[in-house]
Amino acid sequence: MRIKINHLFYLLSFIIAIQSCSQKESIPTLEIGNTDKLNKVLDYYVEEDFYPFVYARLEDLDGNVIYEHSAINKDLLPNTKIDGDTWIRIWSMSKIVTISVVLDLIEDGILKINDPVSKYIPEFKNLKVAVSNDGSILTEYEWNEKENVCPVKFVTNDSVMTVLHLINHQAGFYYATTGFSCIDSLIAEQNLPMAKDSDDLINKMSNLPLIQNSGTDYFYGTNTTVLGLVAERATGKKLNQLVEERVTGPMKIKGLQYKLPANEKLLPKFTGRDSTLRQAKRGELDIFGPDVPDYDSNHQLYLGGEGMVATADGYADFVRMLLKRGELNDYRFLERATVEDIYSPHTQKDSPYGYNGYNLWISGDSMKIKKQGEAGLWIGGGYECTYFWADPKRNFVGIIMSQNNEVREPGYELNDKFRGALYEQIWAIEEENEKNK
Repeated sequence: MRIKINHLFYLLSFIIAIQSCSQKESIPTLEIGNTDKLNKVLDYYVEEDFYPFVYARLEDLDGNVIYEHSAINKDLLPNTKIDGDTWIRIWSMSKIVTISVVLDLIEDGILKINDPVSKYIPEFKNLKVAVSNDGSILTEYEWNEKENVCPVKFVTNDSVMTVLHLINHQAGFYYATTGFSCIDSLIAEQNLPMAKDSDDLINKMSNLPLIQNSGTDYFYGTNTTVLGLVAERATGKKLNQLVEERVTGPMKIKGLQYKLPANEKLLPKFTGRDSTLRQAKRGELDIFGPDVPDYDSNHQLYLGGEGMVATADGYADFVRMLLKRGELNDYRFLERATVEDIYSPHTQKDSPYGYNGYNLWISGDSMKIKKQGEAGLWIGGGYECTYFWADPKRNFVGIIMSQNNEVREPGYELNDKFRGALYEQIWAIEEENEKNK
């Protein structure tokens, strides 16, 4: 185990723990009320063909399952069992894992948050920025204005890209879904998920322009993928090895990793893009262009922003680590102050719906007003409708797993409807308990 704090602190902590052991208060078990009502919410979205399946799971701070339910479309997935141990493509739910690894490296002095990215990836030192022919920054255009912007020209990046820019999605990287056809086609041509390894990926990305000057604004994209590459270059280790050595191994998390375990098979890819739920064809999940990560154990490429697979049980363990402020199963992974920084305001601070921490959305008062939850929830999700949240007030985590891209309306209301039904019952029970005191 790595020692991060001095022996005196350990001694003092040990003494305090002994003195306070008998005084420690147990956290009351969360009461959620009528589970049938929650089941019906999930069942509806599967029965109406919005999703091929939905699995939801709630765990308390100690990992006890408070609630779980699985709804499966038997026509699309016959003879299929889906539960907390089913392996799922989690896409952008990989990002917070990669960010946590990098923050751990920063704690250990291996990286600094304001280090230039070019210190580790010199191939990116001279990346250009795409602008319109009149010199306008592309991120300033509204969606309906984008089709007339191409062709674009390339100019010099006017700032130094840093590790912090990558963490905050301010570096200028993007997906093949910007709406600028001349930009999207460039990234699609590189077919990034099919790079043979990290060096090949870096070479491919070095041929692409940025969509904005680094540090300009928040723009969601492959910034965390590059962050994973920085971690690899800084340590000389592959990202999967860093996750195993620093996260899942010492905290005894099973069900969160790169590459699919042997003898396991992933669920099919589905889409509702033409208003009919069906299996997706190649290229319809177009976040990178023609292809998506293959999760092949022989493919030595680890995408820090998109490439992990997980079970609901395993991912809940990781989120519980955040709720426990950096510690799980008697192992301290991150210092408490580091985790507090993860859920502190960093970007999108003027949003009426909350703010963004380090790729962790913190809900605002609007969620309570809309009866979908309440302020202060930590929220994240992935490209194929995976979703999680943590409630730091009641110390529980929620996981909702599915695999679908482009859900037809109003299918995207699933998470809000389920969370709203859950909190409606929680609030009623808490109000009744308060009256009976």
